[in-house]
Amino acid sequence: MSRPFLKMNGAGNDFVVVEARRQPFAPQPAQVRAIADRAGPSGCDQLIAIEPSAKADAFMRIWNNSGGQVDACGNATRCVGWLLLQEGHKDQATIETNAGMIGVERAGPERVRVDMGQPKLQWFEIPLAQPMDTLSLDLSAEPDLAMPGAVNMGNPHVVFFVADVEAMPLAEIGPRLEFHPLFPEQVNVGFAEIKSRDRIRLRVWERGAGLTKACGTGACAALVAASRRGLVGRHATVEMDGGELLIEWRESDGHVLMTGPVQFEFTGVQDMAGA
Repeated sequence: MSRPFLKMNGAGNDFVVVEARRQPFAPQPAQVRAIADRAGPSGCDQLIAIEPSAKADAFMRIWNNSGGQVDACGNATRCVGWLLLQEGHKDQATIETNAGMIGVERAGPERVRVDMGQPKLQWFEIPLAQPMDTLSLDLSAEPDLAMPGAVNMGNPHVVFFVADVEAMPLAEIGPRLEFHPLFPEQVNVGFAEIKSRDRIRLRVWERGAGLTKACGTGACAALVAASRRGLVGRHATVEMDGGELLIEWRESDGHVLMTGPVQFEFTGVQDMAGA
């Protein structure tokens, strides 16, 4: 069966977006991998379905390119949010996800601000396999790296602070850390270089997706982890390979706000037999 799709990206993190509010969409892991395959017509980091919701404007379901579902994706939330804002001719919308309810609002031409909620910082919320201070994990897998911070932004992140992020062999280190036994649900691995009190350079090995041009939840986690250590303030521009995101950890309620671009690439139709 052929299904129409939209190809979109947020700061280079790219998605195939399928409308599923009227016609159900339930791909198997092998089908997700085929849709996301870079050798095909629509290769992407994540596959997104926009489904009906009784609580919000829509429900957003997310699959990584490895075929498994995940609960949160900040860049995808901006893309789906932009579609809902355009569709409803409004400035604010609400999206239901497996990680909870997320509010989105216009922040300029093809720019969206997302309220990612409060970060989870307790060891059991990340989750970790054992009690540990998430401000600075005792992680022995990479003894040459400084002790990282851990943050859950709807999905688990570990953030290492390094002097030169460009010199880090992410494709080598990332997979080892993603499956480290300390993280029973695996983990997204970020490497952050503090450039100033309000600027962070970040690269991310994404759980289930690999090296990505941008990671919205990773940018949020990097700002929170850096702010907890006093390396930056409560807002910073996060530079990633695909673009920049403005992240604020709001003092009044502890919510993390992410503002960034949305880009529509093309529409297409792909064989999604059985989905």
